[in-house]
Amino acid sequence: MATGFIGIGIMGEGMAGCLLKAGKKLVVWNRDTSKSTKLAKAYPGLVSVAAAPADVIDQCAVTYSMLSTLEASEAVFPSILASMKAGKSLVDCATLTPERMQTMASAVEIAQGRFLEAPVSGSKAPAAQGALIFLCGGDESLYQECKPDLAIMGKADFHYGATGNGSKMKLVVNMVMGNMMCALGEGLALCQASELPADADGGLLKVLDLGIMANGLFKLKGPKMLKGDHAPNFPLKHAQKDMRFALQLGDQVSTPLPLAAAANAAYIAQRSKHGDEDFSAVFQG
Repeated sequence: MATGFIGIGIMGEGMAGCLLKAGKKLVVWNRDTSKSTKLAKAYPGLVSVAAAPADVIDQCAVTYSMLSTLEASEAVFPSILASMKAGKSLVDCATLTPERMQTMASAVEIAQGRFLEAPVSGSKAPAAQGALIFLCGGDESLYQECKPDLAIMGKADFHYGATGNGSKMKLVVNMVMGNMMCALGEGLALCQASELPADADGGLLKVLDLGIMANGLFKLKGPKMLKGDHAPNFPLKHAQKDMRFALQLGDQVSTPLPLAAAANAAYIAQRSKHGDEDFSAVFQG
């Protein structure tokens, strides 16, 4: 039986591509049908394009969903639920609130289906390379059954117990990343304003890379930021959404997050003009 995949966007396209390269047959659906059609043309004989999310569930025992926003999830889920029944399973890989994941899990389970939350750490390139990190919660048996697929799409997967815990871990991870990006942007801005080198020998990026603060994010994004290259791998509007969700989680567990609050304000300030660009666009040199 084919595997289902709902959401062929920046992340879903790469994830589905990894499964297809491994020889798996997919039934796919996307709001923009051109993306589904493009995938079907790229992998003839392996991809069937469904007319609606419900049709994906009908044709597949296990369906992966990768929708970009809470609003998209709320719009699509009723169609998914319409075909949910015993023998059907949904694995949701989006970054949503823990409460949203718990609501969907409850609805799927009432319909006698199984649900696994599996948000991912990683952006466009890791998705295409099969190098994502899956942060899971929910049905343990479904998690074990999906591990071969997760190994195709990712380099690691972890299970945190009850539904909602995987999403909580994802929000913590993205909050730290969002804070780091803002810190790098401020450092580059201060360098430029002080007429100090940023990317030359002895510049800020070189100094950071030689010391304890060396990390892949700064090394990848820093040079692009200085060139004004903000081609979206992780859109700024989605980064701000995740910062907002992390702040909500902090409020729920009585944990102050002053750095995250300041970073969230910085993303909001750039969202109207640069929301569709990469989250590195929080820095405008």
